[in-house]
Amino acid sequence: MSAFRVIVIDDSEMAREGIRMILESDPAFVVVAEGCSGEEVIALTEQWLPDLILMDIQMPGMGGLEATRQLKERYPFVKVVVVTVSDDIVHLFDAIKKGAQGYLLKNMKPEAWHEYLRAIAIDEAPMTRELAFRILKEMSPMGAGKEQNSPLTVREREILGLVAKGQSNKEISFQLDISEHTVKNHLKNILHKLNLDNRVQLARYAYEQGWMNKR
Repeated sequence: MSAFRVIVIDDSEMAREGIRMILESDPAFVVVAEGCSGEEVIALTEQWLPDLILMDIQMPGMGGLEATRQLKERYPFVKVVVVTVSDDIVHLFDAIKKGAQGYLLKNMKPEAWHEYLRAIAIDEAPMTRELAFRILKEMSPMGAGKEQNSPLTVREREILGLVAKGQSNKEISFQLDISEHTVKNHLKNILHKLNLDNRVQLARYAYEQGWMNKR
C-alpha cells in the first residue's frame, strides 16, 4: 500500500517541524507540503489533493476551522484532522461541525498519533476513551428516553454503544463474534440512517439517547 500523502498546516515553523518528524517516523505517511495559513492550505490542497490534512486552529488570517469548512465543501474526500494544544471541548465540537474527521492534541505521544492517523486514513478511527469522556462531560442527559424513536435496530444500537465506548472495528467484531466487514457495513448503515459523518457524532448521539449509561 502506498503511503498516505499529508499536508501540514501550522503558523509555527517549530510546530510544523515537530509534526513532520512524527509523521516521517512512520512509513505509512509522507508529507507532501506545508503551509502556515488557512488561505495557503486551500491552494496547496488544490495542487496536491492529499489524503490527509493536519490543521492548526489558531492562525493569522483565515483560521483552521474556517479553512476546514471551505475545504470540506470543495474536497469532501480529503480528510482533515485538527491539531491543537487546546483540549477545550468547544474547539472539538467546532471542528467536527466544520467537517473535520479527527482531533489531536499536540502533547500526545507520537505512537498515539500514528495509530490514530492510520485509522483516520482508512476510515476506521476509534474514538479514544479520553475524547469520549470529554464529550460526555459536555453533554446533558436531555436525550434519555428517546430510544423508542430511534431508527436503529437492536444490533445497530449495540454496535453504536461499543463505538461510543472507544472500541475499534476489530474489537467490536471480536466481542460480538461477527466479521470486521459486517461491523463496517453496520456502521455505514448507522451513519446513513442518522445522517451523521463520523464516530464523534455517533458517540454524542448514543449519549443523548441514554444508551451509554445502560452498558
